[in-house]
Amino acid sequence: MLRDKLNEALKDAMRARDMGAVGTIRLILAKLKEVDIASRTEANREGVADDKILSMLQGMIKQRRESITLYEQGNRADLADKEKAEIVVIERFLPQQMDETAVEAAVKEAIAAAGATSIKDMGGVMAALKGKYAGQMDFAKASAVVKKALAG
Repeated sequence: MLRDKLNEALKDAMRARDMGAVGTIRLILAKLKEVDIASRTEANREGVADDKILSMLQGMIKQRRESITLYEQGNRADLADKEKAEIVVIERFLPQQMDETAVEAAVKEAIAAAGATSIKDMGGVMAALKGKYAGQMDFAKASAVVKKALAG
């Protein structure tokens, strides 16, 4: 379904002559094709599921945020602005992001469900969060919340 939404968005952006969105959506589709090929097996010829696409989009946003930081340090505001514009386009395809209180509640729920008691159990908690909330939360921030909850 998300794959269809991306293709329709590309067509709409082309009709609207929004070249910034066209370029960004083409980047997304190229990355998606790369992920499809990497995950292809004899048994699975269809492509990746929506949860993998959401994770891929989160990764693309993370890369752009890192680039923005570097561009701003190098006084390249023009390139930083381009990356920010790409983030806006990519975020259109992600579900509503969870706020801090929702992330904390989800972390508490995942810790309880996994029976986690120490930092050693962090991997299981993070796997549960990624499975249930793909595309809805920033897992770098969630990781810090999990670490704090398991340490304290």
